[in-house]
Amino acid sequence: MSGRILVVDDIAPNVRLLKAKLEAEYYDVLSADNGPDAIEIARQSVPDLILLDVMMPQMDGYEVCTHLKNDPLTRHIPVVMVTALDQQEDRVRGLEVGADDFLSKPIDDVALFARVRSLLRLKLVMDELRQREASGRALGAINDHLTCFSDTKAPADILILEEDQQRGERLARKLHDQHNITLSFDPREAAAKLNEKSFDLLVINLVARGFDGLRLCARIRSSETGRAMPILALVDPDNREKIVRALDVGVNDVLLRPVDANEFTARVKTQLRCKRYADTLRQSLDTTFEMSVTDQLTGLHNRRFMQARLEDALTRLEHGVEPASVMMADMDFFKRVNDKWGHDAGDRVLQELARRLKANMRAVDITCRYGGEEFVVVMPGADIDAALQAAERLRASVEAERFDLGSEQGSAPLTISAGITELCEGDTHQSALIRADQALYEAKEAGRNCVRRTKTTPARSATGA
Repeated sequence: MSGRILVVDDIAPNVRLLKAKLEAEYYDVLSADNGPDAIEIARQSVPDLILLDVMMPQMDGYEVCTHLKNDPLTRHIPVVMVTALDQQEDRVRGLEVGADDFLSKPIDDVALFARVRSLLRLKLVMDELRQREASGRALGAINDHLTCFSDTKAPADILILEEDQQRGERLARKLHDQHNITLSFDPREAAAKLNEKSFDLLVINLVARGFDGLRLCARIRSSETGRAMPILALVDPDNREKIVRALDVGVNDVLLRPVDANEFTARVKTQLRCKRYADTLRQSLDTTFEMSVTDQLTGLHNRRFMQARLEDALTRLEHGVEPASVMMADMDFFKRVNDKWGHDAGDRVLQELARRLKANMRAVDITCRYGGEEFVVVMPGADIDAALQAAERLRASVEAERFDLGSEQGSAPLTISAGITELCEGDTHQSALIRADQALYEAKEAGRNCVRRTKTTPARSATGA
């Protein structure tokens, strides 16, 4: 996996050494020798990873990291702080300002590339989510301003897997005031809990003698439910091989034993911050998708979604799975509503009709606004007789209760007309809709406020199908 990496260090030999190591592994390397230049390069080039020296004149690494994480253009870029400082308070300070990891000088090549690979994998996923989110924002489907640091104080659900009960309870005490902690001392029990509930973070002891923590991490990463859950692993500082393997199988971060309480809580906060940012992006994507297939006025599905589901119903019919029918309904004399009471009243009528549509149709029926005052319902599993009963039920519901036109307008009695047809072999979605539309036309000609059906003979569509 290649990527663009920004190396920031005020000592030129250090930059040259890191650059040579990274370029030998086919990474594209940028460099800066001071903090302000690093911030400007990060804004302009948007690298995939930043290796940031802590001890620099003019602006130290902590200040640079703070600037990067507070900037919407750069806050998503992983930052690894490179330092000769090995005190836990230095690591905690870096984590508090948003750093994703630390490397100590002199840099171990194996540890360096393991962390680079791990963070670039995470960055790749985040970039895909951000690109899709940007598309939704451009379409106007997303208006909120996302932030990588949002809602970090909200309680999270954390699972701790530790073979020793006393050590597990000590870890839990470090977090229990802020988060909801579940303790487990058996990997099978932990796996069952992960299947039962969605956790925000897994803390696991990788040096346990009673179980293979790495194997469990690999299984979690291969499962659909655990793929997006961050994993914080506890390891011994001299077990370099286990640290590297953990990062390679998908562990997000490692914490060296003995565990310092401040560093532990800081690393937990870092993982939760990134998890919540990714969750917010995914939620935005769900919103974008929902809006792309939903009519904004009525909340029903739109024409695009209806066409896709109608195609599905035709495929199931061709394979002999089940019949299906289509209903096209139209509000009678709807233009009079707009002309007499205004478009606001017309919108209220359409919204109420959509509510009655959903109330009178089955959960499996696909109710859609086709356009204007026309609605289409795709009814999987319904033959023409069942569809006729559903259409009559809807027609009676509309006729039986007056429509609210707004506080100043009062209410009015309104009706609908409907046409139904059953799908048959040789149909396309166009021919089925044409037949339903023909039946609707017959209902209008018959005086409105009624339902008509057509014979199940496929009509040729406008495309010649």
